[in-house]
Amino acid sequence: MTNLLKAKQTTLCERVVVSGIGVHSGKPVEMILHPAEENSGITFLRVDREKGTEVEIPGSYSSVLDTRLCTIIGHPEKGMIATIEHLMAALVGYGVDNVLVEVDADEVPVMDGSSRAYIDAIDQVGLKEQNAPRRYIRVLKPVRVDNNGSVGELLPHEGTRFDVTIDFDCDAIGVQTFDDEMTPEVFKRDISLARTFGFMSDVEKLWAAGYALGSSLENSVVIDAEQKIVNQDGLRYDDEFVRHKTLDAVGDLALAGAPLLAHFRSYKGGHKLNFNMLEALFADDSNWEWAEEAAPAPRSSARVGVSHATPAIHAAMGPETN
Repeated sequence: MTNLLKAKQTTLCERVVVSGIGVHSGKPVEMILHPAEENSGITFLRVDREKGTEVEIPGSYSSVLDTRLCTIIGHPEKGMIATIEHLMAALVGYGVDNVLVEVDADEVPVMDGSSRAYIDAIDQVGLKEQNAPRRYIRVLKPVRVDNNGSVGELLPHEGTRFDVTIDFDCDAIGVQTFDDEMTPEVFKRDISLARTFGFMSDVEKLWAAGYALGSSLENSVVIDAEQKIVNQDGLRYDDEFVRHKTLDAVGDLALAGAPLLAHFRSYKGGHKLNFNMLEALFADDSNWEWAEEAAPAPRSSARVGVSHATPAIHAAMGPETN
C-alpha cells in the first residue's frame, strides 16, 4: 500500500484531456490537466477562447466564492470555475500534488457525477515522482465548527482519516457513516465511484431556476417523491450517499493547499461546513504547522453503514446542508 506520509511530491507524466458537460449549464466543457512544477500545488486556469482571456485561480480555500450548490472558486470580476470538488477529491485523494487545470468554461465537467473519470484520466498518463518532499498541514489541536446543526471537527492525527455521518429523513438514505484512513487505494476503491445525489422535487426547482440544466440520471442518483431511487441500475455501493458526501469532503478540504494530517469528523455536513472548517483551522496559527515528515500511516480500519450519533460530534441536530 502506498504510504503518503513519507513521499516525494508528484505530478502527471504528461497532459491529459477530459471532456464532458457542465452540470449546471448543460454545455460542453473541455478540461486539460497539465503537469506542473514541484511546490506549485493545484492551480486552475480559466480560459475564455472567445474573448482570448486567461485567469489563474489558486486551488485554495481563499479563492472560494460560493458553497451553496457546489464549491465555486475564482474572482468576482475576472472569472470563476464551479463544481471543482469532485476533481479536487480525485487529485488529492489519489496523491497528486502539482497540476495545472485548464478549463474552457465556468464549470468542471461533471462526467458521471463521481470522481472515477478523473482517476481514469490520471491512470491514463501516470504519475511521476518529483524531487521535493511532500508537504503536509499537521493539525495540532482540535478545531470545531457547529453550523446550524451541521457539526465538524479536525483532530490531531498522524494520518488522514475521514469520519463522515449523514442523517436524512428519507427511507432511501437514513443514517449512514463512512470512517476510514484515506489512502489512494481506499479513495479509488471505496469513494471514487460514489455519485452526487438529490431529490426529484429539488431538481425540478433547480431546473425552473435555470440551474442543474446538465443534471440527469447519467450523472446523479435521484430519489422520487415516494422515497425510491429512480436510477434503473440502482446504487454502486449500498451506502453510496455517505460515500459521496465523503468524496465531497475530501475535495473541499483539499483546498487547504496540502494534504491534512488530521482526523476529520462531520455530522450532517456539506460544502459550507467543509469550507468553514478550513476557515476555522487557518484563523489561528496555533492550530496547525507545516510538516514534511510524519509517522507511518495508520492501518485502514473502515467502519461503514448505519451509525448512531455520539455526543462528541453529533450533539446538534438540524437540516442537511450543502
